[in-house]
Amino acid sequence: MRDKVCLVILKSYGKNSPDPRHVLEEMTELTESAQGTVVASLTANGAHPSPSHFIRKGKVEALREAIAKTGAHVLIFSVDLTPVQARNLETDCGARVVDRTGLILDIFARRAVSSDGKLQVELAQMQYLLPRLVGQGVILSRLGGGIGTRGPGEQKLEVDRRKIRKRIDYVQRQLEKLRTHRAQMRQGRRQKGLKQVAIVGYTNAGKSTLLNALTGADAYVENRLFATLDPKTRIYEDSPKSHHPAQAGWGHPCQPSGNEMKDKDGNGPAVLFTDTVGFIRDLPHGLVKAFHATLEEVLDADLILIVIDAASEHAADHKRVVDEVLKELGAEAKAKILALNKTDLLGEAEKARIQDIFPEAILISAARKQGFQELIARIRRDLPRPL
Repeated sequence: MRDKVCLVILKSYGKNSPDPRHVLEEMTELTESAQGTVVASLTANGAHPSPSHFIRKGKVEALREAIAKTGAHVLIFSVDLTPVQARNLETDCGARVVDRTGLILDIFARRAVSSDGKLQVELAQMQYLLPRLVGQGVILSRLGGGIGTRGPGEQKLEVDRRKIRKRIDYVQRQLEKLRTHRAQMRQGRRQKGLKQVAIVGYTNAGKSTLLNALTGADAYVENRLFATLDPKTRIYEDSPKSHHPAQAGWGHPCQPSGNEMKDKDGNGPAVLFTDTVGFIRDLPHGLVKAFHATLEEVLDADLILIVIDAASEHAADHKRVVDEVLKELGAEAKAKILALNKTDLLGEAEKARIQDIFPEAILISAARKQGFQELIARIRRDLPRPL
């Protein structure tokens, strides 16, 4: 049964503050990704948050009325709350309270498939939950799967701070082993002379669709935020049968032998493409840290391919967010190419408009395999040459 959710959108007034309508749209998508149904929404002033509830008394009363009218039993806030604020809101409103980071962590817990992904999500959840513990013990995971209740490993555990810290230490050691393993894999690729392109972008920009179209990979694709958590690396080769890149690279693994670096017709060397977890506005710092072993694929790449949804009215904001996350990762100085995806959804006038906004960008459609020839040519041109 899906949770009935009331969204609380907090307006901010700082530089680059998002439009509340955009925030509502994104929070609705996130809620849907967490298997919730939005039945109500309220907007409140977030400029001067109350230490006890974040919102003022009048809005708390409005929330109680919305809950009584709609039957909502989960309140999701578009900002992060302190533990005290969340507890007071739950007590006064009689509904489960989830903040923005808690919602994103819930989605990650639902989407993690590999053992590596689950470890990274567990670490982020533990670090998020640790300051929120009350009393001697707290149930971190309740069976039932409601939004904000999916705990580490989806096991029912009663833990205290000492046990959580011990678990955090263990998970961090396991992730360090993962980091070492990935580093060894990257070193092996470099010894084979392979160049790596990291595909990054705002969540749901079409990165996995692009990876599939270029390489014949079988990366999971869904029109949902954060459909991809685990990085997937696949090889692209110019097709021996056709020089059109849209026909290229069907199904090669990411560890080819040396003689696979060029095809029979002597086309360009093989290139590795790595699909990465999508970025989002105000990506929780704990997630960036927890996924560092995975995001090192971006840091180690020879070239970063930024994919933006050209059909989104928020394309410029999404590009800014991606640039901010790359800066946080320490990858702002990397060579980059910008690809505007989903252009098959645009008319000629819209294409011209967005090309004016991003004159350096390449227009593509991963779904229709359009613009690939220019994209591959630019990638080959901008990849660093061997010394």
